[in-house]
Amino acid sequence: MTPQPGMTQTLATNIERLADRRRREEADASATNRLAGRITAFTGSMLFVGLHALLFGAWIAWNLLGSPKFDPSFVVLAMIASVEAIFLSTFVLISQNRQAAVSDHRADLDLHISLLTEHELSKLAELVARIAEKVGVDPMSNDLAEIREDVDPERVLDALEKQEG
Repeated sequence: MTPQPGMTQTLATNIERLADRRRREEADASATNRLAGRITAFTGSMLFVGLHALLFGAWIAWNLLGSPKFDPSFVVLAMIASVEAIFLSTFVLISQNRQAAVSDHRADLDLHISLLTEHELSKLAELVARIAEKVGVDPMSNDLAEIREDVDPERVLDALEKQEG
């Protein structure tokens, strides 16, 4: 992928790799998950709303104004709408469960990358401090000492849970 102006080649490559990954995840999804996703996408569209407005409007108009009236009390219409709502809500829940699983995987990846970055930056700060000492430059002792320490993620999580609790 050729980067756009203001974008590095690395960023363009990462975007392409993430897009490829999403395509692979979509292709690897089970047939039922793909079907549920398609149904959810269609039922969340304005076409679906328009079709329902047309169908329900015609149903109601026919039973109010037309003859013969096949559902004068609209009980059948209410039953059809109720059954449809049950199925549609199930499809939405299936799609949401799949999206939640994907989000969990991405959050785990974000956490791992953040922890790796923190560790690498701590080591880099330590290296810079050593270089500064070698060339006789004061390495801002207090600030650099704090940066040089690795953060223990378990302690951070414990502190966050203690604050919330």
